[in-house]
Amino acid sequence: MRTIVKGKNLEVHEADRQYAERKLARLERLLDDRSDAVVELSLEQHRSDEDSHIVDITLVIDGQSLRGTAAAATHRAGIDAALDKIERRAVDHKEKPRVRARPVEEKTILRRIADGEADHGRARRIVKVKRFDIEPMFEEDALTRMEELGHDFFVFVNAETERVGILYRRDDGDFGLIEPVLGGEYTTGGARAGTNGRR
Repeated sequence: MRTIVKGKNLEVHEADRQYAERKLARLERLLDDRSDAVVELSLEQHRSDEDSHIVDITLVIDGQSLRGTAAAATHRAGIDAALDKIERRAVDHKEKPRVRARPVEEKTILRRIADGEADHGRARRIVKVKRFDIEPMFEEDALTRMEELGHDFFVFVNAETERVGILYRRDDGDFGLIEPVLGGEYTTGGARAGTNGRR
C-alpha cells in the first residue's frame, strides 16, 4: 500500500507524517499492493481549538474511494478518529458479498429472455417513507456531518441561501451538490434571479 501525507495550505511536520504512515500501516492487512491512501491535514482558524485540526483520509480499494474525515484538537488525534471511521468502511467493503449469478442460472435467464418468457417483474412502488428534521448549516459543515454518518448523500438547509441542498458522493470520490429550485427561479442564461448571476 502506498501512503501519501500532504498538507492543505500548511507544512506537514515530519513527526505528524511519520505518525500518519505508522497508523495507516495497520490497514495493510485489508489491502493489496495496488491500494493507495492519501492523508490530507489542514487547519481551520474559524473553528474552536478542540476541532480546528482537520484530517481527511481517502482510501482507494479495488478502484473505489472510501473517505474518513475528523476534526480534533491536534492532527494526531484527528488521524486516530478518521482512521477508525475508514477502517470500519474498509472492513465492510471487503466483507461485502460479491453477488453474481452462477453460469447455469445465467444461461437459464438468457434462454428465457430469448424465448420471450422473462419475468419483467412487478411494478415498483414506495414501501417506506422517512421524515426527519433538517437544520440550517453551511456546506462545509454538511459535508463533515455526511462523512461522520458515513452516508453517500445528505439533505440539509443551506444557511447562506436558505435553500434545501443535497450533497452526494460521486463515483470519482469527489462530491456534488444538488440545489432544487422552482421553475422560473433561474433565468435562461442559468443565473439565479436576484443574485446578479452569482451561484
